[in-house]
Amino acid sequence: MMKKVLLLFAFIFLGTHIFAQKNRFENPIAEQRADPWIYKDIDGTYYLIATVPEYDRIVIRKSTTINGLKTANEKEVWHKHEKGEMSSHIWAPELHRINNKWYIYFAASTAEDEWNIRMWVLSNSSKDPLQGHWKEEGRIATKNDSFSLDATTFEHKGTRYLVWAQSVRSYGTGIILSEMRDPLTLTGPELMLSIPEYSWEKMKYKVNEGPAVLKKNGRIFISYSASATNHNYCMGMLWIDDNANLLDKLNWHKSPAPVFSTNAEVDRFGPGHNSFTTTENDSEVIMIYHSRDFKDIVGHELGDPNRATRARVISWTINGFPDFIQNKGD
Repeated sequence: MMKKVLLLFAFIFLGTHIFAQKNRFENPIAEQRADPWIYKDIDGTYYLIATVPEYDRIVIRKSTTINGLKTANEKEVWHKHEKGEMSSHIWAPELHRINNKWYIYFAASTAEDEWNIRMWVLSNSSKDPLQGHWKEEGRIATKNDSFSLDATTFEHKGTRYLVWAQSVRSYGTGIILSEMRDPLTLTGPELMLSIPEYSWEKMKYKVNEGPAVLKKNGRIFISYSASATNHNYCMGMLWIDDNANLLDKLNWHKSPAPVFSTNAEVDRFGPGHNSFTTTENDSEVIMIYHSRDFKDIVGHELGDPNRATRARVISWTINGFPDFIQNKGD
């Protein structure tokens, strides 16, 4: 059965594709910036927000081009608390504009218990997210009060959804989906889309995290990252027909093998925690992700600051699936 599944996966994702990768980006786009998220506003401005290696603040930079983000000035818009809530492990911020208001979703723990990580939200009514005041809206409450992070949100057919990673008993962290009443509140049910089940999802740690949503070709794709954040880090993919009920687990499909992973021949190690945007003219989909250009890490992988933000063009198979072009560099 597994052999048949892998053959189907190869046909869908790898069988017939168009290589469109071009060396058009001045990679890395940002040094020492992990978990990168780019939001492209309606006026064409690109905003880059990402995890800093000190895990203590949220920073944003903006540009009219993706390459311009490389040299754009960076502004700190929020700093961790000294103690208590939101005082440690400030991770994976995402910037969204919803109903003419800016929101930042991010993960944070307490200085007193740094692994007590939950999801938090900031808001800002200014036209420019680098200006104005960022208000602390509080924590996103989930049905199960456990380790949770990497929230992302999207709208589909008039309904807003949140997708995130959360600790699930002995399974590790899994990917969960829920409807939202507003940008701060889940309405449930909370559907478990994926848990670590394949060996490539359980290297050192059992991890599914960092979901990113891409809607194209009549499908909703959710990429996610798996395993420890060293050279084993890699990306898997979930997908569903965009006319199907998103809250029915039977409608979702999962890749049995990574769709993007380490390739030593092009100096790419531990790629993952990506986001998606488009070119300036919206003609191509661009994947923004982090990776290292070396394998061996001194000390714990979370203590190494050298995950860098990179950009690459996504190609497409004739079946309408994204092709991350595993065998080519950026």
